[in-house]
Amino acid sequence: MIRILLVEDMSMLRRALVALISLEEDIEVIAELDTGAGAADRIMALRPDVAVLDIELPGQDGIAIAEELHRRGCPSRVLILTSLGRPTNLRRAIAAGVHGFLLKDGSPDQLADSIRAVAAGKRAFDPDLTLAALDVVESPLTARETDVLRIAATGCDVDEIASTLHLSTGTVRNYLTTVVHKLGARNRVDAIRIATASGWL
Repeated sequence: MIRILLVEDMSMLRRALVALISLEEDIEVIAELDTGAGAADRIMALRPDVAVLDIELPGQDGIAIAEELHRRGCPSRVLILTSLGRPTNLRRAIAAGVHGFLLKDGSPDQLADSIRAVAAGKRAFDPDLTLAALDVVESPLTARETDVLRIAATGCDVDEIASTLHLSTGTVRNYLTTVVHKLGARNRVDAIRIATASGWL
């Protein structure tokens, strides 16, 4: 029996996923969480065969959870299931050590087969998204500059970005100035537009 733990913040979708997965005779949902906060600790404690994570979660995003699990040497394998089908998210996920990356608009059979593949030590990545990721030009931004710009794109001001990333406001301003310069943008809004269109956010 393949034991999985599901982390999805949308209640209706989470329940639908649990119901669909429970139809599979060889897959069992041992726990379901609605937030990324504390998810890594729960996964470390329960040691599911596969942790199925959304990306956008309150508390901590799915890729950050995967990074933490990888860093802590967790034996559970990680499958990202998301509606955020951007090549940059796939690249981040691969860098975080995930074993699978699927879009939520896939079929139930595709999800079940991917869970089985990941549990068996294989990898399961959406083929179309994988090809798209290969076409993305490498970002000139560092990981930290990307983090700063990604948070800025949500509408946060400098103080909020600094608080989220545990940086000083001066450091955040320096990062934003560097980003605007590197991208040849007119301002922060233009930098966000360029980075988004290039698939770097």
